[in-house]
Amino acid sequence: MRKVNKTGGRLLRALAAAGLAAALLVTGCGGAGTSSTGGAEQEKTERQKNNEIVIGIPQDLDDTLDPHYTVGAGTREVMFNVFEGLVKPDSAGNLNPAVAEDVQISEDGLVYTFPIRQGVKFHNGDTVEPADVVYSIQRNIEDEDGTNLIPALAAIDHIDSTDTEVIITLTAPNPEFLSYLTLAILPADYDGQATAPVGTGPYKFVSRAAQDNIVLERFEDYWGEGGHVDKVTYKVIETSDGLVQGLQSGALDLVSHMTSTQTSQLDEGSFHVEEGTMNLVQALYLNNAEKPFDDVRVRQALCYAVDRQDILDLAFDGYGHLLGSSMFPAFAKYYDESLTDYYTYDPDKAMELLKEAGYEDGFDMTITVPKNYQSHVDTAQVIADQLNKVGIRAKLDTVEWNTWVQDVNTDHKFQTTVIGFDAKTLTASAMLSRWVSDSPKNVINYNNSEYDELFAKASSTYDDAEQTQIYKEMERNLAENAANVYIQDMADLVTMRNGLTGLQFYPLYVLDVSKLQWEE
Repeated sequence: MRKVNKTGGRLLRALAAAGLAAALLVTGCGGAGTSSTGGAEQEKTERQKNNEIVIGIPQDLDDTLDPHYTVGAGTREVMFNVFEGLVKPDSAGNLNPAVAEDVQISEDGLVYTFPIRQGVKFHNGDTVEPADVVYSIQRNIEDEDGTNLIPALAAIDHIDSTDTEVIITLTAPNPEFLSYLTLAILPADYDGQATAPVGTGPYKFVSRAAQDNIVLERFEDYWGEGGHVDKVTYKVIETSDGLVQGLQSGALDLVSHMTSTQTSQLDEGSFHVEEGTMNLVQALYLNNAEKPFDDVRVRQALCYAVDRQDILDLAFDGYGHLLGSSMFPAFAKYYDESLTDYYTYDPDKAMELLKEAGYEDGFDMTITVPKNYQSHVDTAQVIADQLNKVGIRAKLDTVEWNTWVQDVNTDHKFQTTVIGFDAKTLTASAMLSRWVSDSPKNVINYNNSEYDELFAKASSTYDDAEQTQIYKEMERNLAENAANVYIQDMADLVTMRNGLTGLQFYPLYVLDVSKLQWEE
């Protein structure tokens, strides 16, 4: 096992413990990897000399690159570098002014005034105007098809603007409201976002070859510090072995979300590995509308039958943070550590519940898992072996990423799946609203009236402490009713070629390439 630098992981956990990682604060604000061929070594040298990097990713981006419509965490991870909102999260979880130069919030919490930063440019050269901000927000309240893309924005009573400011008035105070204004600010008169996105971020979109690569370049007219690397190419490699080989050959400079097994295959002395957390909830997600998973006793039996620590030990060399509900530790004030051990490994209890539910002889089930995510495949395999011990005959159906997106995420046609869900914004609602019964994102078809009532109450509560407590009650509801078999927030092992520095871990599923740079 190669040595892993754990500084990033310790830092993030420390922030979480201090309650800082989710703090919604507004502030002013010659590498030498060895290679097997001379050609690969020359390619690496040329990239460094040209101030370029190549990043390996395990799946292509969404069909649409329009940031208001993307659904894949991998797509948001890349496009974080292209788009910005009025405010923007940093690695400590603070919300800093971005397109807005500042924010003033009235004492009653109803009026948000945003002076628009002067001279901010879109990547097409146009200057950002208050009208672009108003358009972007209103588009998320109601798009061209009449769809509310961000339900929380329904709390807006009206939006006003002047030549230099945007003023948003709410119908009632909302402690989480500012987090939703990380939504991408887009030019109002541009309709090509799906295929040629235009934002205000430190990197601009250059090109995309489907199933092959995405190219970004440093935006020279960026309003802030900007990126250090001139060109970033994301190379799509959908196999675990391919990503490792890409690093070994010199074709790749950085790969995120690797397993310890993958990193152990790399040449010592050529790379450094940084550890953070992925900031997602990996689970065996259960379709609550499908038999036998519509029976809470069966779902609870699965929770008792799965040894989560064994999964971490066998598939991840002990890395990862065990979870008990749909919240991860970086969201410190919302996270309830006590739920981690709500279910302990107890196969006898699992078999008792199965017998009580009428499945004394077990049953057959399928775990659908995207083959390009080796960590999820490995997890699913260990789960299948464990379930077999209590008579549940689980088989894996490894599918292409696009197939998983369509069948599971869109059509909800599956029995169970192993995947990780993340948050788009620094809000508890981003994690928990998904399981409201009428949510289009409710992949598992969870239907619990008490849960729905709690969410409605949280959405209409103006006191931050009270709202936080309600969210924790929602997390407990998911655990008690075994909505899913919660596993872990996976360790994020990021492999970087020696000489490449500047990696920062965020409390969201993003990679900020503007911080990366080659050492002199």
